[in-house]
Amino acid sequence: MANALEMKQICKYFSGVRANYNVNLTVRQGEVHALLGENGAGKSTLMNILYGLYSPTSGEIYLNGEKVDITSPEKAIKLGIGMVHQHFMLVPALSVIENVVLGMNETKGPMLDLASASKRLTDLAKQYNMELDPNAKVSQLTVGQQQRLEILKALYRGAKLFIFDEPTAVLTPQEVDELFNMFKLLTSEGKTIIFITHKLPEVMTICDRCTVLRLGEVTATVDIANTNRQELATLMVGKPVELVYEKAEMDPAKQTAILKIEHLQTAAAEGVKALKDINLEIKSGEIIGIAGVDGNGQSELVDCITGLLPVQSGTISIDGQDLTNASPKKVLEAHVSHIPADRLARGVLVAMDMSENVLLMNTKRPDFNKGIFLQWNKIHEYTDEIIKKYNVKTPSREELMQNLSGGNQQKIVLGREIERSPRLLIAMHPARGLDIGATSFVQQNIVDERDRGAAVLLVSTELEEIQALSDRIAVMFEGQIMGIVPPDTPIHEISMMMAGIHYEDIQKENAG
Repeated sequence: MANALEMKQICKYFSGVRANYNVNLTVRQGEVHALLGENGAGKSTLMNILYGLYSPTSGEIYLNGEKVDITSPEKAIKLGIGMVHQHFMLVPALSVIENVVLGMNETKGPMLDLASASKRLTDLAKQYNMELDPNAKVSQLTVGQQQRLEILKALYRGAKLFIFDEPTAVLTPQEVDELFNMFKLLTSEGKTIIFITHKLPEVMTICDRCTVLRLGEVTATVDIANTNRQELATLMVGKPVELVYEKAEMDPAKQTAILKIEHLQTAAAEGVKALKDINLEIKSGEIIGIAGVDGNGQSELVDCITGLLPVQSGTISIDGQDLTNASPKKVLEAHVSHIPADRLARGVLVAMDMSENVLLMNTKRPDFNKGIFLQWNKIHEYTDEIIKKYNVKTPSREELMQNLSGGNQQKIVLGREIERSPRLLIAMHPARGLDIGATSFVQQNIVDERDRGAAVLLVSTELEEIQALSDRIAVMFEGQIMGIVPPDTPIHEISMMMAGIHYEDIQKENAG
């Protein structure tokens, strides 16, 4: 099989900092080639060089055996390279066809020839089973439809080599299946795909080969048929990583209800999803995972529990105490810990040091106070314990939070919340943006809290994470719970619930 792409001895430095060093990447025509690596491994930098967004410090690029100099995205597009970014490069106010021809010379005389462009796009969409209305506004499209538009835009511009950057991050399992079917169709026509992802099961499912980067260098290129998830994880991190979590057996007779939500409703507002008749109970020693595509009421549910969003009707109780519309302070005093979805917005104060951030949820601790004075020696000792126990990489406790990596910021939040010994731990997207090593550490600590006897509410869009950690899974769609199911429920059934089908209706269909 001929090589569609060869990147030879690619080096890239930013102000003396090494991002890529002597990277060799060979991608064969017609294959799906995974690019794996932890955060900061150099994957995005390498692909930005290929797409003309960066110039390499040194090294050479060959397309179909011919040396090329890619100085801009415009040059990359002309060479047949298309990139589907993780955050779509679309203009919401424009129509589908206007987004496709944006920046192109699709004219008829002095006028823009949208009619011909629309016909060509419609033909392409039918050919690839991705039908879209050329005149629809992008703002009206679903996330999956927007991604299809990005693919069609690249095809319209003649792409033969596609770069997909974390393309499944915002898709339902059903949409992921549709995307992978698209991969198969593209490669069957001789087109080539580079697939940037951190999801090892997806690599094993759809890819032919995989190149692993660590600290800017290639550690290995392997055939997927001859490897496994554990080996790939070890290549990424440089040491064995735990991918399966053992959970302690719980005696149902000794478990007590910690969180109880009955008929919870909130009114819809601008940017806020309404919650409709939510009923949920979490017992001690149990992890309930909330599955669903982002924006289906998960954030509103957590905000109602933590006192950040008013409840219109229904009740929320914790350990038998009615905390409906209680203040956040009152909720914290009920031994609730919260790992927020956005640590920078709600988890840490980046201009403060680590001790000050650890203090945020612990200002009332008796050993931290003496009269009106804070006992900084005790606070510093406690911070040092968290740094050591949670393996936070930092020069010292005086380091400002803004100078820590995302993974180390998350470990500080995790340690601060877990060390409060909560009765209820709410963890929202606890591993979002973390590399596989930090992810494994965070997930193991969540399981440990469950084994200690805490009730855990886990919110994640990563279905693999939900299934690996949860004792039960509640699936949300447009502010409603579609069903509560065991973690070994077939993926296609969870996917149907994520798309708005109630579990009872799925069971009736299966029975019929």
